[in-house]
Amino acid sequence: MKDLKFDTKAIREGYRTTQEQEHSEAIFLTSSFVFDSAEQAANRFSKEEPGNIYARFTNPTVDAFEKKLAALEDADACVATSSGMAAIFASIMALVESGDHIVASRNMFGTSIVLLNTIVSKFNVDISYVDLGDLSQWQDAVQDNTKLFLLETPSNPLGEVVDITALSKISKANNILLAVDNAILSPALQNPIKLGADVVIHSATKYIDGQGRCLAGAVLASEAIIEKVSAFTRSTGPSLSAFNAWIVLKGLDTLSLRMKAH
Repeated sequence: MKDLKFDTKAIREGYRTTQEQEHSEAIFLTSSFVFDSAEQAANRFSKEEPGNIYARFTNPTVDAFEKKLAALEDADACVATSSGMAAIFASIMALVESGDHIVASRNMFGTSIVLLNTIVSKFNVDISYVDLGDLSQWQDAVQDNTKLFLLETPSNPLGEVVDITALSKISKANNILLAVDNAILSPALQNPIKLGADVVIHSATKYIDGQGRCLAGAVLASEAIIEKVSAFTRSTGPSLSAFNAWIVLKGLDTLSLRMKAH
């Protein structure tokens, strides 16, 4: 559906109806799934055969949300999480290792700063902070062990911005991944991957839901990057529930209309 317009993708992308032919996406409220045989179970656990196993790993309703959001962000793949902060933490832990260095915007959401300073730093990861819109500060902060640029644009709550395309040129020249939190504008108004970002992070709690009903998050990137993020979430458990996935799915239906109305 790459050639379809945004509003069409927001309605049609990502979901296959069941044999019941429901009009609205079904909510699969289940912790686990059954198998036709022990052999099928073994093949699914070994990833030799696709299929659902356990809701911490995959769920059809969550999968529908991931596929739809990936289409709207022009991303290869997506993994949904239980909150925006879970998405940020999963991204960081999947993409950096002990001894690495992160350059982050000092204009980010306060809890993101707390996460970096009090949790991520415990893993022997160094963090440098720069002014979001000053490209020279990003360049000057680069070290031999810098692996990630992390930012929000527009920032929350100050609304400061950076030229993503210009910053991506710096990150790519230094073999650094660029991760952009797109929660404020949403894919209705900004597609960071099209502008050169490697990773897009969402707090779907905000405008994707848009009505204050649930917590949800997402990470979008290439298949290779999402495989790393998914490996982290499978083992640590910040999975999005089927019910909350359904809520943010319904939020995507009207996202474009609501963002235009803002």
